[in-house]
Amino acid sequence: MPFVGSDVAKARVAALHRAIDRLDVSGLDGGEYAVVLKELERAKRRLEAASLKLLAAADRDRVGERTGHPGTGSWASEQTKCGGAEGSAQAQLATDLDERLPETGKSLDSGEISSEHAKLIAATMRCLPDGVSVTEREAIEQHLVSRAREVDPVALRRLARRALAAAERSCREVDSHEDELLRTEEQRALARTRLSMHDNADGTTTGHFTVPTSAASILRKAVQQIASPRRDRARQERGLPYDGVADGTRAYAQSDWAHRYGLALLEILEHLPTERLHGKVAATVVVTIPLESLQAGIGAGQLDTGHALSAGEARRIACGAGILPAVLGGRSLPIDVGRTDRFFTETQRVALATLYRECAEEHCDRPYAWSELHHEDPWSEGGRTDLDRAVPLCGFHHRRVHDPRYAAQIHTDESGRKVLRLRQR
Repeated sequence: MPFVGSDVAKARVAALHRAIDRLDVSGLDGGEYAVVLKELERAKRRLEAASLKLLAAADRDRVGERTGHPGTGSWASEQTKCGGAEGSAQAQLATDLDERLPETGKSLDSGEISSEHAKLIAATMRCLPDGVSVTEREAIEQHLVSRAREVDPVALRRLARRALAAAERSCREVDSHEDELLRTEEQRALARTRLSMHDNADGTTTGHFTVPTSAASILRKAVQQIASPRRDRARQERGLPYDGVADGTRAYAQSDWAHRYGLALLEILEHLPTERLHGKVAATVVVTIPLESLQAGIGAGQLDTGHALSAGEARRIACGAGILPAVLGGRSLPIDVGRTDRFFTETQRVALATLYRECAEEHCDRPYAWSELHHEDPWSEGGRTDLDRAVPLCGFHHRRVHDPRYAAQIHTDESGRKVLRLRQR
């Protein structure tokens, strides 16, 4: 016979389960899909807030300890089967929201931000340097919550590294704190670097690796460039065979990206310059960093793949393979080639990496490193291949620009970046 108290507890949320059972998402049309999806996401966030409130209350009542668990995280893990690490993380967040982050808790409770946003804000507040006053902490939290309502967790993570700016600290203090956070992250990444390989005894070997994201950026760009469908088409137009792929498997290779990337990695491994492994790799990753930060050794550099580096790491890796420094304030390179060339040059691509982090389409978050340079004024109609007429677009949106079913509008924002807006005709 079930415990009566359990039935009483379940009754507290029975109405919620009945409401979910009655939920009807069929027969929607037009903009209703977006409205319902947003409201469902808000409801999910509010449920997450309710769960965290319950965990905070359970922690105050020492429920975990009274039931033989070492803490609330372990107890939560057993109840929800979320795993020990996730249980501990949820318990920590619940305590932070309950005791130290009132504004974050309110916004999560209303569904304005997600639990991922809240985790980032809590982690940022824990990492603030000593000497930050209560008033400054309140200003920083309010700023982060405000931005969390506008951006996704990935973007918030970048913004949070410069959280001290919300407390009106000096630019040097903000740069120094960001640099410290990045260096700590890089040190942890280096300590976690691993490579393991297992011979499957069937002609294949399976491996697993963990490396710093800056190193993975080099590998990712090299693999993507080799696996690009446009590369295959270019080889076909020149009468060359596909990249080591037999005709019988060509269709499979083009539709299965994991397979294509595997073939690209194979090509990289088979062409490693073993006699000069210290040399540069074929895929260039661009890191943009202010000259003052590079000289002072504090601050952050931005890879064209969207990843950030501490100034010290940028200085180190710029001396090695695969990283090209684009120093703001340093000597410039020729970047305008007018009508003499049909295609934008590598120099122009590097220069644009100092301005763009992502595809220029207004809603796209694909990294700049994935982009193709589009002529704002069509070259076929007399447009010039000049830097200020280049619009970086991911492959998907580049195709959309040239699709007659879509109308494209390009304008230049206050920062000098091109912004693409597409509308179906």
